[in-house]
Amino acid sequence: MIDITGQKFNRLTAIEPCYCKKGKGWYWKFKCDCGNEKVMFLSAVKNGYSKSCGCLTREVASVRGKSNTKHGLSKHPLYKKWRGIKQRCFLKSRDGYENYGGRGITMCDEWLGKNGFYNFYNWAIQNGYKKGLTIDRIDVNGNYEPTNCRWVTMKTQGNNRRNNKLIEYKGTTHTIAEWADIIGVNRSNIHNRLHNGWTIEEALTIPKGERRVTYKNGTNRG
Repeated sequence: MIDITGQKFNRLTAIEPCYCKKGKGWYWKFKCDCGNEKVMFLSAVKNGYSKSCGCLTREVASVRGKSNTKHGLSKHPLYKKWRGIKQRCFLKSRDGYENYGGRGITMCDEWLGKNGFYNFYNWAIQNGYKKGLTIDRIDVNGNYEPTNCRWVTMKTQGNNRRNNKLIEYKGTTHTIAEWADIIGVNRSNIHNRLHNGWTIEEALTIPKGERRVTYKNGTNRG
């Protein structure tokens, strides 16, 4: 038996093994994101057949039922995100259209049409959506589709913007925001240093509050 304690599979986190059924394999106790604990067949969880304690199936069924009502989806947070994506891709009067539909970025057929929202909702729930996260395209020049989208924090999405400036130092490349986190300074501090003519090494290594001093022999020191 391989110990998977603490590992997460979709909505289920492994707690402890319970018993082994001859000819089938191990059963483990899992804790679902909704708070319920349930003993489940390990293989079914690992291969994705069982994604939750049962709450996911109920949620999806609930949304599918609401899709037949006139206003049932309009208040759902994911519906607003889905509608926003459609507008960015297809509505020319939408602010920012030139950065999405105007550049040829579109939404996949799976997320459009009669069952489009249901398919989008189902994908979102099974791929890490939770309150506070935003949808992000992994390839900023790619379309809105399951293989190119993920749920991330606003900070991660900011680091993935196509107009971010990438800085390479000692063989490692990061955005200014990422370097700021790494060295523990405000990103505006790094930006201002580079804007004022500091080298990348100076901008990333001279402690905050110290100034760059150029001596007659050409050497610099904070």
